[in-house]
Amino acid sequence: MTEKTFREVLAEAMSEEMRRDESIYLMGEEVAEYNGAYKASKGMLDEFGPKRVIDTPISENGFAGIGVGSAMNGNRPIIEFMTFNFSLVAIDQIINNAAKMRQMSGGQWNIPIVFRGPTASAGQLAATHSQAFESWYANCPGLKVIVPSNPYDAKGLLKSAIRDNDPVIFMESEQMYGDKMEMPDSEYLIPIGVADVKREGKDCTIVSFGKIIKQAYAAAEKLAKEGIEVEIIDLRTVRPLDYETVLKSVKKTNRLVILEEAWPFGSVASEITYMVQQKAFDHLDAPIKRITTPDVPAPFSSELFNEWFPKADEVVKAVKSVLYVK
Repeated sequence: MTEKTFREVLAEAMSEEMRRDESIYLMGEEVAEYNGAYKASKGMLDEFGPKRVIDTPISENGFAGIGVGSAMNGNRPIIEFMTFNFSLVAIDQIINNAAKMRQMSGGQWNIPIVFRGPTASAGQLAATHSQAFESWYANCPGLKVIVPSNPYDAKGLLKSAIRDNDPVIFMESEQMYGDKMEMPDSEYLIPIGVADVKREGKDCTIVSFGKIIKQAYAAAEKLAKEGIEVEIIDLRTVRPLDYETVLKSVKKTNRLVILEEAWPFGSVASEITYMVQQKAFDHLDAPIKRITTPDVPAPFSSELFNEWFPKADEVVKAVKSVLYVK
């Protein structure tokens, strides 16, 4: 076991897969000479050279389209967006080409491509650089959407994403790149579409994913001091979503709180709420609670942002409300 950062395991996962398969390459802004905008491709140019670690102009639509065409012709590109906020410039390539090509071609073309980079807020980056796009991309058939919350899951899921024959949206966080974790020295993969029970409990289920799950962990510690034991499920993959793990937990605890860093309308929390009430309504002893960001763009002011971003105390309050305790 060796302690490594989130950014280090991303580079490690990509490098291991590129050594295994010469059809894999990395392309994006500053991924080569600069070692990545967040140093998530450090050392890769030196090992693989400029034909497989490719710096691009500031033209997301252009290099995303090149990646899709390349995937149609037998390659397995990894396309890095400096932030998924910039993926909006390339969304036509992702939604109308990558996601739909397999069906539109009658299965003649697979698109084995990974689009990866940071999503959601990262402090004072203002409204246009603080958006969470998980539910946007999960809304599109043909895409798989992965949002890991720690280095171990990130490495295993990224390797699985690169090997997958369908387009995968792999979403990280700028605020997690420095997170450290003890990592196995041997190779491993984590299957796409399998959630993980990070903490077992009997009183209430909390479902979350990505960096905001840390607020659930903090809330769990506070609640435990009061004798309340929550079960925390990390979705890891938003699409396909592991409904069975969520339903199994809800049938045990009879209560559900969903924590998500996104706007409330059309959120992942909305989808989970619908499925739980459809499949496990008789097991619920309280209405489902969801915690999201307010339905407004992220503010720039640090004081306003602190109010906008969901915190552990809100999770504590929501859990107590479904337990009918003060």
